[in-house]
Order: sequence, then C-alpha cells, then structure tokens
Amino acid sequence: MSGRNGAPRAHLSDRAPAPRAVRTRTRAEIRRTRRPRSHRCWDHLYAAPLWPLHGANLGTLLRTCDAVGACLTVPRFPWVPEALARGNTLRRPACVHWTGDPAGWLQRQRERDDGTRVVGVELAENATRLGDLPAARGRTVMVLGHEQYGIPPEALDLLDEVVEIPMVGSGASLNVAVAGSLVLYKLAGLL
Repeated sequence: MSGRNGAPRAHLSDRAPAPRAVRTRTRAEIRRTRRPRSHRCWDHLYAAPLWPLHGANLGTLLRTCDAVGACLTVPRFPWVPEALARGNTLRRPACVHWTGDPAGWLQRQRERDDGTRVVGVELAENATRLGDLPAARGRTVMVLGHEQYGIPPEALDLLDEVVEIPMVGSGASLNVAVAGSLVLYKLAGLL
C-alpha cells in the first residue's frame, strides 16, 4: 500500500518504540514498600561465615542478610562484634546467631530432621555453577570459609552441595562478603 506521493505507508509495527521515561521512586514510596521494623528469625535462610578472616567484611554480609531476609551465624571470636559493627549501617538490629564451635554447629544443622540443606561456597570438583543453583525451598544454610583458605577439609563432608561462582577476572576481585551476597540473592530467589 502506498500513501500520498507513492511512498510506502508506515505501519505501527515499523515504528521504533517511544523511549520510556525513567522515574525514580521517592523515599516515601520506598519506605511504604519495606517492612517497618527488623524481621524476626524466620529460620529459613542462613549465611554462615564460620571461619572468617580477622575483620573481614562481616558488616557488609550482615546488610545483605537483612536485604534478603536471612540470618547471619558467626563464631564467638573476640573481634567479631567490632567487625560486624564496622560495616553495618542498618538502623535496626539484625538477626545474628552466635556459635562457639563452627564445625559442631554445622554438624547439628546436618542432624536436623527438617530437610535442612547445607550449601558451601567453594571452588571444588562437581560444584554447582551459581547460575544453576535453585532458590531455597526449605531451610538452607550457606557456609562460607576463610578468605584465604576456604572451608576446612573436615567441614567439607558436612555439606550437601557446593556452589562455585564463575569468574572472568582475577580471584582477588571476589571476597567472601561479595561471594556470599551473590549466593544469598540466588538462594532467596531474587536473582
């Protein structure tokens, strides 16, 4: 079909879509969609950096736990409270569980008869790629090891599954808090 002057008539499908206007939400709109106070322990998703490097990013991981509705389980090392406080910008208390014996705590999680799944974040043979990790459908504990040495060999047998994060850059670009945050978002079904 031709229009005036013999030129082909443009169809609606031939037109480029109009650009969408980006509108950010106001603070009041954001505040209305968020929960008004700290969540109680939902006993569903746990981040467990059981062998943390001294002072390493625990406050950052605590903020991620709050964002996805997870709890944080940490060992009772004397420096851990200060490390949590250093990166924690939350205005309300977060759900933190304390353990004196990391391997013993992990063993008790395995012995529960409620279907708890224990997932370690580690580079290992037959590890699940992060993109293939399903969201947590039941109680799930995500275990993180030491920043330099990983999860101790004696604790690897306590894991149900190991997930690894594929990387293109250098290994130094991914610390335990960032790795834990990625896996938490995936387990929470938010990625």
